[in-house]
Amino acid sequence: MGNMNQMMKQVKKMQEQMMKAQEELQNKTVEGTAGGGVVSVTMSGDKKVLDVKIKPEAVDPDDVDMLQDLVLTAVNDALTKADELANQDLGRFTGGMNIPGLF
Repeated sequence: MGNMNQMMKQVKKMQEQMMKAQEELQNKTVEGTAGGGVVSVTMSGDKKVLDVKIKPEAVDPDDVDMLQDLVLTAVNDALTKADELANQDLGRFTGGMNIPGLF
């Protein structure tokens, strides 16, 4: 019975550490870029877009499609980086397994 209590304490401690790590992700940011940096997207570690910056040279009224593609690429780059950050920060709890809904 002592082993079971010890194991439950370890599980509870790991859960608390994981929750803290998830909360810390909210305070970390990543930046995705496109077009050599003419479009940048800043995103929190929990995948909330915080800022979008577009340099004037990226804006061509005759080529709106290009700007849309740049924004899309920058957002996807930021999402990839946010996933990598979450995997790095929370991977120690999951042993490298991607658990749906965890991050």
